[in-house]
Amino acid sequence: MQVVVTGSSGPIGQALCSRLARSGHHVVRVVRRPVRSGEVALGWDPEAGTIDSGGLEGVDAVVHLAGAGIGDSRWSEARKRVLVESRTRSTALLAGALAGLDRRPRVLVSASAIGFYGDRRDETLIEQSPPGDDFLASLCVRWEAEAAPAAEAGIRVVCARTGLVLGREGGALPKLLPLFKLGLGGRFGSGAQWWSWITLDDEIRAIEWLLENDVRGPVNLTAPNPVTNSEFTRVLSAVLSRPARLPVPRFGPRLLLGSELADALLFTSARVRPAVLESSGFAFSHSDLEAGLRNILKPPAS
Repeated sequence: MQVVVTGSSGPIGQALCSRLARSGHHVVRVVRRPVRSGEVALGWDPEAGTIDSGGLEGVDAVVHLAGAGIGDSRWSEARKRVLVESRTRSTALLAGALAGLDRRPRVLVSASAIGFYGDRRDETLIEQSPPGDDFLASLCVRWEAEAAPAAEAGIRVVCARTGLVLGREGGALPKLLPLFKLGLGGRFGSGAQWWSWITLDDEIRAIEWLLENDVRGPVNLTAPNPVTNSEFTRVLSAVLSRPARLPVPRFGPRLLLGSELADALLFTSARVRPAVLESSGFAFSHSDLEAGLRNILKPPAS
């Protein structure tokens, strides 16, 4: 397949492009900078509303991962506008361009997040569960809605609601490791909040699966066994063979990150089940947290 990928410079995008290339697919990256001579890439500028539509003509599939980093900085009102507009504008631009093609792709996998569900305590959440009522939930609802023109044009659209992605590079794990390796890690607050996780390897395998199998609509990209933060802390400390006896009170991350961002990243509870992936036949490589963390943290092969 010829697969176009936005957001290809992020940890998920880089890993996905590498996997797709190894699988024999022809990968075309969508970039904001000028396309270099001989580079297999397309240019776009979501803020200006421009994209190389001609380069999209006749491609087989599109994976849309672009969007400003949720946890990159405090959530001022200006920053929240950036988070929303970087997702809604880019998705609207891409979906509109795909819908207007003469030779459209068969499938668009458009990123979303389990932030769609909001803070739901112990409730088990599947793809048919209603959205939450906080900022991230409203962002995700708007984000997913912008892909509608592609679906209306007959393209199979998947909204991939990703959970906490665990990998060596990027995301939460590299930020947690230094403290845990020093034996200074601990649960966040009560530790009762559910963390729905997925390894980076399963994340990109799941995206490839969605490209190749007849699945559409929202799909939760999380492992089948979510854990509470207390359990996550216990398992990570065991894998590192370090103690984790120092609970982190809620006010600490709130002072560092701001209350809204800290609550969204660390204290929101979302017990998510990947019902669609499981029913479609996808086989997880890492459904157990300890096995997944040991695989991620094992010394690289020499």
